[in-house]
Amino acid sequence: MSKLDKLFARLALLALAVFSSQLAYAQSSQGATQYLGIGRNATPAEVIAWDIDVRPDFKGLPKGSGSVEQGQAIWESKCASCHGVFGESNEIFTPIAGGTTVDDIKTGKVASLADRKQPQRTTLMKVPTVSTLWDYIYRAMPWNAPRSLTPDETYALVAFILSLGEIVPDDFVLSNANIAEVQKKMPNRNGMTRNHGFWSVNGKPDVNGSSCMSNCIKFVQIGSTLLDFARNAHGNIAEQNRLYGPYRGADTTKPPMDKLPGSAGEGLAHAADTHAASTKGPAALFKNENCSACHASNAKLVGPSIADIAAKYKDQNGAQEKLMAKVKNGGSGVWGAIPMPPQPQLSNEDRAILVRWVLTGQ
Repeated sequence: MSKLDKLFARLALLALAVFSSQLAYAQSSQGATQYLGIGRNATPAEVIAWDIDVRPDFKGLPKGSGSVEQGQAIWESKCASCHGVFGESNEIFTPIAGGTTVDDIKTGKVASLADRKQPQRTTLMKVPTVSTLWDYIYRAMPWNAPRSLTPDETYALVAFILSLGEIVPDDFVLSNANIAEVQKKMPNRNGMTRNHGFWSVNGKPDVNGSSCMSNCIKFVQIGSTLLDFARNAHGNIAEQNRLYGPYRGADTTKPPMDKLPGSAGEGLAHAADTHAASTKGPAALFKNENCSACHASNAKLVGPSIADIAAKYKDQNGAQEKLMAKVKNGGSGVWGAIPMPPQPQLSNEDRAILVRWVLTGQ
């Protein structure tokens, strides 16, 4: 190639580079202006409404305070129905308090976690940071009305829980000013490991499976079935579950639901099962409001089954209004010792729909 040919080749490359840069600039300029006027920045108030998490170093913790005595009153009205008066109940969730000792508070490691004979692992045995208690209660409790507690009420509830574990005295007042000192007394504060991928992106992951390393968008339906002759081979599955949560094991002492004869009570139970996945109507309302966590279609969970409620109040005058009031205000004693918490968040219309569906299946 002559010197002249090389010169022309270099000029051509230079011209191509200039054209490419101009094209890229035009495209970027167009992209920057193409969507002007769409959307807006979140306001400070909107950011604050969502930015409520509290870190272990207490960043994000709001100012406030609450005493053990105040916390006990709130606990008895909003928490005891699920967790017991002293946080000891195992009826619905694992107990909150118990299993910790004075020595654990000194060492920061709960000795009973290593004891195979320990019957339960309570919240105070496991949680290493008091900020976790504060953060979770503030964001997620009470179960039927999350985010309804004020910061002061949350401080009071955490103080009461800590007093149950004898971490603080009964006359203690917890606040944002002294919570860091309380952290130094958490029974399992030294029991947390940092040697895992959740703590550091460079750490070793907890899970090493490779089942979904490719084509992960594909949906896989997971389920199980039992042949009729094997349904009860290992005892009644319905009796082998903890008594809470929306999904229950089948009563394997009976034939499958779709093979039961169509009696009134059985038909109502079948309706509850077949419509539970509906996206509209009373069944969806029943599920979305967490009613299914305590009430199953035809088996007792925390509370009575839908079929039992329908049978008890069949043909009773005023049953609709009576049960609507009970749903709103809560109650206990009719079906056992465990009280039903009030559901004030429901409108009168939704309460009417739910009660009508429970009583009639419609």
